[in-house]
Amino acid sequence: MRICSLLPSATEVIALLGLSDALVGISHECDYPPSVKHVPVMVEPMIAPHGLASADIDKQVGQLVASGQRLYRLKDHLLREAQPDLILSQDLCHVCAVTPDQLHDALCAMPQQPTVLTLSPGTVHDVIDDVVRIGDAAGRSTEGRRLAKQLRDRLDAIRTRVRDISDRPRVVCIEWLSPLYVAGHWVPEMVQLAGGQDVLAQPGSPSRVVTWDEVQAAAPDILIVMPCGFSVAQTQTELHRMRQQSDQWSLASNLVQRIFLVDASSYFSRPGPRLIDGIELLAAILHPSDHEHIHESMACRLGPLPIHQHP
Repeated sequence: MRICSLLPSATEVIALLGLSDALVGISHECDYPPSVKHVPVMVEPMIAPHGLASADIDKQVGQLVASGQRLYRLKDHLLREAQPDLILSQDLCHVCAVTPDQLHDALCAMPQQPTVLTLSPGTVHDVIDDVVRIGDAAGRSTEGRRLAKQLRDRLDAIRTRVRDISDRPRVVCIEWLSPLYVAGHWVPEMVQLAGGQDVLAQPGSPSRVVTWDEVQAAAPDILIVMPCGFSVAQTQTELHRMRQQSDQWSLASNLVQRIFLVDASSYFSRPGPRLIDGIELLAAILHPSDHEHIHESMACRLGPLPIHQHP
């Protein structure tokens, strides 16, 4: 079988099913596991993926959407040359990946129509169910069900760990820095599963813009900073840049007891198997123990920051 995955999360599943060699096309964001990096890239972003501040990315996305332009270009000629039997796509976030309409236009020009599996998970359990769907579509049903069971077993282990903990920290998860967004979709559910309470979002709800006044009024014990697609290092760079321009983050660090920066790209933004790693990471942050060590590439704590004095 020849497989084209236009989703990083689906690419990870394909690799876990032992089908890395079957991949004939991936998206520009499919960077894990390393075994897929040699696969031809079928998608080109219309906005530079690195080096821009959050506000600049938001502005460029808004301009492209307002003018009716697409955020990504599907390399139709490469897709035709790859002749995939199965294409994995999504209809959850049109800011994150190629849209179904774009894919439909490309398929119309192909002499043989591949199977298209469109994914749109809204919860952690939807993500695990999609593992089974991908396994079925790729001819690896047994492996897909085995992987799904492993993920559910890990969820059960987390539930067991936090079941008898009465202290449920109040949590706010920041998904974008400028404008300020709180994370929705599966993230509030991840917080619940990890033994916390998300005080500004409900499981399955969309991400939304909030103000710092709303964050302060919610009185969180812990602020989890997870800009969509950012690593810990990228978030650190962005916050350093923002502190040069505004006192908001410096003030926030003095209002909230604990602020953590987490690797959103690996463990929160992508609705794939590593969301379970993200829940395990949240459980370690919300309910720390002496025998657990969180690697700095996964998460780091942000200490109190001095308020920047503008000239």
